[in-house]
Amino acid sequence: MPIISTAGLARTFDSKNGPVHAVRSVDLTVRTGEIVGLLGPNGAGKTTTLRMLTTLLAPTGGAATVAGCDLTADPAGVREKCGYVAQSGGVDPHITVREELVTQARLYRLPRADAVARAAALAADLGLTELLGRRCGTLSGGQRRRLDIAMGLTHRPAVLFLDEPTTGLDPGSRADLWDLVRRLRDDFATTVVLTTHYLDEADALADRLVVIDRGAVVAEGTPTALKTEHAGSPAASLQDAFLAITGRTPAPADTAPLALQDR
Repeated sequence: MPIISTAGLARTFDSKNGPVHAVRSVDLTVRTGEIVGLLGPNGAGKTTTLRMLTTLLAPTGGAATVAGCDLTADPAGVREKCGYVAQSGGVDPHITVREELVTQARLYRLPRADAVARAAALAADLGLTELLGRRCGTLSGGQRRRLDIAMGLTHRPAVLFLDEPTTGLDPGSRADLWDLVRRLRDDFATTVVLTTHYLDEADALADRLVVIDRGAVVAEGTPTALKTEHAGSPAASLQDAFLAITGRTPAPADTAPLALQDR
């Protein structure tokens, strides 16, 4: 049984110029333990899809289950089973890494002693132990992103959703996060669904890719399969395959207009 399944998942926004169909119809299946990358041009509906699957945004059509919980009938169950790391993160720069992790654990109703132990365990798993006494505002971009992910893992979710996890990071920090995502899958059997504009990242990291354009899935498969089918050779670039599928190249993540990133 898939850990994520959607059928016709849709979201329409009202505007003064009429309805905006941010997600028209997404059919998606994700197997347990997969790393799945969602690709698409700006405004394609990637972030809106993630926000629906994490119950942050109610769908206006279709159906979905996450880790055995119905998205609309059991949103609390979905939240218990998934973690979500947004594009911008959300740490308090004025408190320490330890305080941030303990507070997050307490929000999931862990007793204080258990919250402190969970914070220490996450820090050890994600290379944050030496940073526990540091204020979050003093962390580097890569360190802060590891903390964001640690917060998303506080309640040991079966599924982790990452929205543009490496935007703005230097190459070394990006490589460290790639290794971390692989380790979450290999060591903890965590299913990971991520969005990215970096096609080299998608090619190197994802077990399977799903291309979304104009609010619907237009192609899916392994990176090799997509390159073979749409660019003519497994040695072709994913950029060539993406261009053949969508007719457009992906805009750099750090230059994407905020209004479109939210869609």
